[in-house]
Amino acid sequence: MLDIGLLVRVHVDALIVAQNHMGVCDAIRRIAPVGKLAAMSAPHLPKVAGIDPEVPVSTHTSAPLTEVPGPPGPFIQDRLAGWVSDLTTLHELTERLAGTNTLDGALNELLQAGAALVGARRGLLVLEPANGEGPSATLGLGLSHAELGHIETVPRAATALGRVLDGLPGTADGVTSPDLLGEKDLDPRQREVAARLGYAASYALPLTSEAVGRLGAAVWLYDEPAEPAQKQRHLAGLYARYATEHLARLVELERARADVAAVAEELLPSRLPRIPGVQLAARHRTGPRGGGDWYDALPLPDRTLGLAVGSVGGSGPSAMAAMGRLRASLRAYAVMEGEDPVAVLSDLELLLRLTEPARTATALFAYCEPATRKVVLAGAGHTPPLVLGERRCEFVETTLSAPLGMLACWEAPSVEFSPAPGETVLLYTDGLLRRTGDAMDRAFARLHSAAASVPKSDRHDPAAVADHVLRTMLPDGLDRSDSAEDVVILAAHFD
Repeated sequence: MLDIGLLVRVHVDALIVAQNHMGVCDAIRRIAPVGKLAAMSAPHLPKVAGIDPEVPVSTHTSAPLTEVPGPPGPFIQDRLAGWVSDLTTLHELTERLAGTNTLDGALNELLQAGAALVGARRGLLVLEPANGEGPSATLGLGLSHAELGHIETVPRAATALGRVLDGLPGTADGVTSPDLLGEKDLDPRQREVAARLGYAASYALPLTSEAVGRLGAAVWLYDEPAEPAQKQRHLAGLYARYATEHLARLVELERARADVAAVAEELLPSRLPRIPGVQLAARHRTGPRGGGDWYDALPLPDRTLGLAVGSVGGSGPSAMAAMGRLRASLRAYAVMEGEDPVAVLSDLELLLRLTEPARTATALFAYCEPATRKVVLAGAGHTPPLVLGERRCEFVETTLSAPLGMLACWEAPSVEFSPAPGETVLLYTDGLLRRTGDAMDRAFARLHSAAASVPKSDRHDPAAVADHVLRTMLPDGLDRSDSAEDVVILAAHFD
């Protein structure tokens, strides 16, 4: 990994050494012949960590060393100060990039930093891993969605960005197009798009490294014919190599999160059953490591319905596997004795205690008769359901009970209630409360307020109710996928 801070310290040390030798240089100049002075005064600076000392670093010190009149001391100091300034800028940009922990944030930071390094106002970045795995994205800087669409209509092989993405020869160090409209062989479609969007030059740079291969490419657009100086290309190349390594780590993290989410979804119902007299909707948000929150809805004999939500302690693959086993077991017990929720949870607790004695879990199972709007439920350390209707919004009073696996013998009485026509019963896991960051009593009050604020026009639709509660409880990014808490909402609307 490129250590910009180390490079800055190395060049500062070099500056100090140069200053200490100024007296010697002055003495040499007094005794040396004029013809030999230029050759002797040219400093032989070593290459340090990929920074080529032959690359000009300042527009006002671009003259060859052999042409500098007068004492060499101030010139050496000025040149080293230019290197330190460039490396300090590079260090600041890489620090800002390292502070991004999401792929979108890193891509945006890369585009903006690259534009600053090469002196461009607009740009386009395409994330497209060469192995075909992982997320892909197209991002613009100073370009609207419509303008990005115009650019994407240009044949890929006709653009510098497309050639870089395809890894064609001569693109490894970037492709400079200083005067697009002046190129005789320019693709007509690209000429049309460039004229419409008002850019006249471009500089494309690959996002690749030996360790990860090609991840994508970026191109920066100039409003007038121009091209980045050699120093700018050099610094942009250093930054791009560091950025590629950072992006590779975020891409791997995104792949892992996608795999976790896919496995979690496979362990949950692929679709909800259709039972006359009741409409169902569910919402599920999985944390980055995968958690043990789950829900289920299964049809039972005589057009009855079993609803369940639960949470397994812990996170990661182990918790997800335990969640799958627990849900499958509850389905079996519900089919055999679903009309007695206490018996269902008692059997589940016994199974958990015998097969996974170190595991704990919370669960709630409700037996529903939609035709008579009768609900019988039992809970094991789980949060109480909430009933929402035109005339009430209240939690169902459930008895206190320990989570499964906590006591030698679990037992709790059941609770029976009857939703009125048009009311919705909301089952959920405690992740919905914990993601708010509030204390539990305030989180319950927040949930009650969110449910009560559902517009009357949406209360007949369980999906709209679940979405409103989720948005109200978890605004401003609290619903993001990198939260440590899973969230489950299961809404049942009775006709």
